Amino acid sequence: MFLWRSTDNIQIYGPAMRRLMLTSLLVCLWLAEKGQGDLQDILGQLHTEFAVRLYRQLAETENNSNLIVSPASVAVSLGLLQLGSRGNTLAQLETALGYNVNDLGVRGFLLRMQEDMTNSSHSTQVLLACALFVHRDVQLSPAFARHGSAWANSTVQQANFTRPNQSREQINLWVSAHTAGEIRNLLSCDLTGWGVRQMALVTAMFFRGTWQRQFLLSETQSLPFSLADGSTVKVPMMHQMTDVNFGQFHTPTEYRYAVVELFYLGDAVSLFVVLPTERKTPLSLIEPHVSAHTVMLWTASLRRTKIDIFLPRFKIQNNLNLKSVLPAFGVSDVFDPTVANFKGISGRDSLYVSEATHEAKIEVTEVGTKAAAATAMVLLKRSRAPVFKADRPFLFFLRQSSTGSILFMGRVLNPLELAP
Repeated sequence: MFLWRSTDNIQIYGPAMRRLMLTSLLVCLWLAEKGQGDLQDILGQLHTEFAVRLYRQLAETENNSNLIVSPASVAVSLGLLQLGSRGNTLAQLETALGYNVNDLGVRGFLLRMQEDMTNSSHSTQVLLACALFVHRDVQLSPAFARHGSAWANSTVQQANFTRPNQSREQINLWVSAHTAGEIRNLLSCDLTGWGVRQMALVTAMFFRGTWQRQFLLSETQSLPFSLADGSTVKVPMMHQMTDVNFGQFHTPTEYRYAVVELFYLGDAVSLFVVLPTERKTPLSLIEPHVSAHTVMLWTASLRRTKIDIFLPRFKIQNNLNLKSVLPAFGVSDVFDPTVANFKGISGRDSLYVSEATHEAKIEVTEVGTKAAAATAMVLLKRSRAPVFKADRPFLFFLRQSSTGSILFMGRVLNPLELAP
């Protein structure tokens, strides 16, 4: 959520979330790209670069816990901010994302990508929506209103920020409606006394998908999961033997790791899981080597292989402070009331972003809903197929095949860690 104020006050708010079967959802922003030439490849790489950089920054601040973030939703909000920013504020946003949405070619391509991203079927659903809540006496600039209304299914709604708790409820209801009820209380603080905000920008992203081949509940059992400190916990471990995209790689420092790609019905979205090969290799030695280049390498190098796959059930929810992260991307002017330049929104000189928060949530189960108690059983090795057993910390990311966008990215350090 971006809270915008001004010396008048503006509030921008951006993330929301939803459950994925691999269920997942979140509110905040989305990601885009730039480029001429082979625009799709350039934009796809920029998406991935932004996603990895955002994950790394957040991983440093959340260094001992599970993590989930939606780079795609964060970038969508930053792109919308670009439409209303000017001067150095615009330059910083362009540098952070790697493109300028005011370029007609780039904007047109991104709008087509957003449309493609939200094409859903009965088995897979990706929703991306923006809402601009505008105080009743604020006049948006005609250009911003025109271009902003076409951005990520945007709508403009009138709000009365002189009644802060009423406007908070209005925003929370919109978020809940666009995240299938998963995010119901994004704005939970008392807004009284904050001054009259002028505007709130909210971006919601939601994903729900069904495994191409579901895990059977009867195959789930309680098995040990090794934590980073060497201790173990018992977790519900899903299992199946199936054909998946699989590959083995190593870092420049020769730490080996394996990658599997699990598809949802329709093949439009897949889940990548990245696991250190050696049990003694901590995930922290693999994370720094994940880059846009390695992600592209994985997608090109994985091969269809029959494997024994073990994956824990897990649920992660994070509420993250983007205000402490975005300056590492060079985005600082937006938070400074003395230099922020958002004249393209309404012509006012005094608008700036006062807060920027992001909420994300993911739930991975056998079929996409909460499973009942697991059936205890003993698994025997039934073949000589490779075994991918995620019984120690691992990375994951949810990627859309057609756009290359990383919708969600995170890590599991402890599947039993309770969401806040």
